[in-house]
Amino acid sequence: MAIPGPGMSAGSLSSVTLQLLLNLTSIYFVFYFLFTLSLLIKKSLELPYPSDALISDVGLLLLFAALEFLHFYWGVRGNLTESDSYMFGNLIMTVTTILLAVYFLVWQTYVMRADVVISSVLITVYGADGVLALSTLAKFRREYL
Repeated sequence: MAIPGPGMSAGSLSSVTLQLLLNLTSIYFVFYFLFTLSLLIKKSLELPYPSDALISDVGLLLLFAALEFLHFYWGVRGNLTESDSYMFGNLIMTVTTILLAVYFLVWQTYVMRADVVISSVLITVYGADGVLALSTLAKFRREYL
């Protein structure tokens, strides 16, 4: 067993709550992605959806999925390795994904009640994730400075 040296802590600074929330967020996002994609297909078949707007909405949804992957990866990696840079990247991705969730909540071409419900839940989960990530980052910084 290694003895902690200068600047090292005897205990883990990783947040179990943040880890669980990141996993919950990623599972919910899979549901969100599939549900939103199916709603976009439904809207495009039943409503006069301009093709450029449909391409834009689908493109933003795919970008959202890629950014959610980064959000999850950097959050888990930053939390488990107690890395400031990954946690900071996670916070940037959290803000970016919140903005995309707000887009699907308010500014997409057609917003249905189902869009409002699932996007509101996602924004709430991202908000909790951001608060926990910020507090975990502060804990890392306080310990290592």
